[in-house]
Amino acid sequence: MCGITGIFDTRGRRDIDRAVLQRMNDSQRHRGPDEGCLHVEPGLGLGHRRLAIIDIATGQQPLFNEDGSVVVVFNGEIYNYQQLIPELQKLGHVFHTRSDTEVIVHAWESWGAHCVKRFRGMFAFALWDRNQQTFFMARDRLGVKPLYYALLDDGMLLFGSELKSMLAHGGLARDLDPLAVEEYFALGYVAEPRTIFKQAKKLPPAHTLLLRHGERIGEPRSYWDVCFSLDAKISDTQACEQLAEKLQESIRLRMISEVPLGAFLSGGVDSSAVVAMMAGLSNEPVNTCSIAFEDPAFNEAGFAQTVADRYHTHHSVETVQSDDFDLIDTLARLYDEPYADSSAIPTYRVCQLARKHVTVALSGDGGDETFGGYRRYKLHLMEERMRAALPLGLRRPLFGTLGQLYPKADWAPRVLRGKTTFEALARNSVEAYFHSMSLIRDADRAQLYSSAFKSELGGYNARDVFARHAASADTDDPLALIQYIDMHTYLVGDINTKVDRASMAHSLEVREPLMDHELVEWLATLPSSLKIRGGESKFLLKKAMEPHLPNDIMYRPKMGFAVPLASWFRGPLRGRVRGALLDGPLADSGWFDHATVRQMIEQHERGARDHSTPLWTLVMFDAFLRNTCGVGVFQSAAA
Repeated sequence: MCGITGIFDTRGRRDIDRAVLQRMNDSQRHRGPDEGCLHVEPGLGLGHRRLAIIDIATGQQPLFNEDGSVVVVFNGEIYNYQQLIPELQKLGHVFHTRSDTEVIVHAWESWGAHCVKRFRGMFAFALWDRNQQTFFMARDRLGVKPLYYALLDDGMLLFGSELKSMLAHGGLARDLDPLAVEEYFALGYVAEPRTIFKQAKKLPPAHTLLLRHGERIGEPRSYWDVCFSLDAKISDTQACEQLAEKLQESIRLRMISEVPLGAFLSGGVDSSAVVAMMAGLSNEPVNTCSIAFEDPAFNEAGFAQTVADRYHTHHSVETVQSDDFDLIDTLARLYDEPYADSSAIPTYRVCQLARKHVTVALSGDGGDETFGGYRRYKLHLMEERMRAALPLGLRRPLFGTLGQLYPKADWAPRVLRGKTTFEALARNSVEAYFHSMSLIRDADRAQLYSSAFKSELGGYNARDVFARHAASADTDDPLALIQYIDMHTYLVGDINTKVDRASMAHSLEVREPLMDHELVEWLATLPSSLKIRGGESKFLLKKAMEPHLPNDIMYRPKMGFAVPLASWFRGPLRGRVRGALLDGPLADSGWFDHATVRQMIEQHERGARDHSTPLWTLVMFDAFLRNTCGVGVFQSAAA
């Protein structure tokens, strides 16, 4: 696991300032504390920070082919590199290292841009081919590893694993993109390919970008997408057997390491399944780590301990204090963009704990999206059956009116919130799912934004993100459609972003076997009844794991990594919230309605309404402004 950065001159072969490139590379030292190297030639500068995992002795980067004409900087792991090496050797390539990185340069020489289709892993890389005068960037299929880029006004293209490396260049304009701000307040993150800054972009997952000196930059090209065919003819027993085999293969590939390796163990079915499979593949006890919470409503440590005891793991546990909110500014600096998932706090802590014992950790991330595990999936399917009973032309006025009249009940479970249900039924499937996923709903954002900011949006609504992906889903199955949307939005923008930044902050590599693209492709051929059946989420995964895990681990209510935001904002963070949101860069921006923000704070403080989610979203945006953006820059961008 590493950090990459660089500069490419799209207009010619101007000299690259080595000191600037060094500054960009140093900004990502946390991603690779073991080594830091540069390569500079006319029109090109590449930087790399290394966290040594495989081929520690000779795997340094930037790495070249035999004659030095092809050079790459790479972040991630190519898990099938051991199978690709002999294939490439038969084609005449000579390897000088044992690293997966060298596979990339030789694969490029043999297969060109199609080389990415041969890679099984998580990766983001930038490659320069001097003979072909071609600069090439690529990102893995599920967006596990990040890659940002920006074309400056002078024709220089910057790229990096994190936005901070491009900000360190000094030439990236920090004007904020109002459309990205809308996406953030709706979703809690800025969706691909947008970033919070107008001039910068994210390379979308499963995309490549090819450039040459003197040519215009084209659009990124897609090389893969998941297809929910749902057409496999398979029995439950066969599906369970095949899933167990595919899980073992995916996990085995991710256990290749020359440094200490372990796993996160939350006590949920995903991480428990990963640990169970690891234990069966390892001759030594698996290293596992868990976070415990003081509040028993959030604490899964006992379930994690049950799995640890069953498989005799080397288990480490640390308790997160209920007032662990000192990380707000740290997180803002780590993420470089506003990011509102409060589970980033315990995720940061569990990565911090894991790094004390291992350098590589396997996780259960991606299991909810691929196996159908979220509670919202079952609720959406219930709503879909009701939507199917009446045409949209009747539902929209009927349930829209009921949604307006029905009182809001923040305290109730969602299934009992009549207002939320009526609002969902008044929409089509994609609009309804966006409504359920929004941290701040359309009507509430309309009240929160000032008239000036609404004018800057020009009618843009973040629901367009969901609509764009839904149009590419090529399925009318209700569950498959929202799984597809999640894989292109929430999984990438929220989950993968959270884990990448939290782990890299501690120089920890996290590998996600449940996001193996071959496993994802196979699961997408299975009927949705194997994912949710009889009200049971993750039906197939749980049935396949019954020989390996106790029922009270698998068949229990889902908990998740939650933090007590509501009590924080009525207690220890009360003063900070008022100070940050009513008197500071956020208040001065002119983008938010001051009276609405004050009303939200006061209603929350006296317990009249639970505004913890929108308040946290505002607090983290304020922390971004203070720590990354800068007050004056924001004011000038908003003017």
